[in-house]
Amino acid sequence: MISRSLLQFCLILLFSSKISCLDCNRIYALQTRMNSKSLEHLEKMGGNFPFQCLNERTAFKPRDILKIRLSQQEYVKEAIQQILQELFHIFNNNLTQVAWNETSIKEFQNGLHQQIEKLGTCLSAEMEKEITYPGKENLLLTSLKLKRYFQTINDFLKEKQYSQCAWEISRAEISRCFLMLNILTKRLQN
Repeated sequence: MISRSLLQFCLILLFSSKISCLDCNRIYALQTRMNSKSLEHLEKMGGNFPFQCLNERTAFKPRDILKIRLSQQEYVKEAIQQILQELFHIFNNNLTQVAWNETSIKEFQNGLHQQIEKLGTCLSAEMEKEITYPGKENLLLTSLKLKRYFQTINDFLKEKQYSQCAWEISRAEISRCFLMLNILTKRLQN
């Protein structure tokens, strides 16, 4: 009886890992679709940019995020995952002063969470194979640049006490992040 249950369990693990690998092979299509949906939710949650927020000053340096140079697909996946984690972190803090569509906020957060989980599963599967690639220094440098970039957004929100305008400006900036995510995602196409 126990051996039959053990066999069934092993078969389930085998098939689920095969399905997971198939999904990882389709990560480009999945990531492209999820980026598009997340951007759609981001745009829907707040509507048009308020005119009263046009005079606010920001110190964001999106050029840093656009300079990401990663050659290996696995490093691109890790950079994408880090960007998604940073976005998830930002959108789980002090949303009390925003008058955004709650449903779109939740859908945006859930979409980010699903993307992070999916990429994490794929990266874990690749790490289990113990695949290493040259150029790990580039990944570390990229990670530091990303942390610094997203810290400026966090600092801006905190400095402006998470005001409506601060969130609207951050939302506009994060829309630009999805353009970067799309560029990085295209590198997964091969």
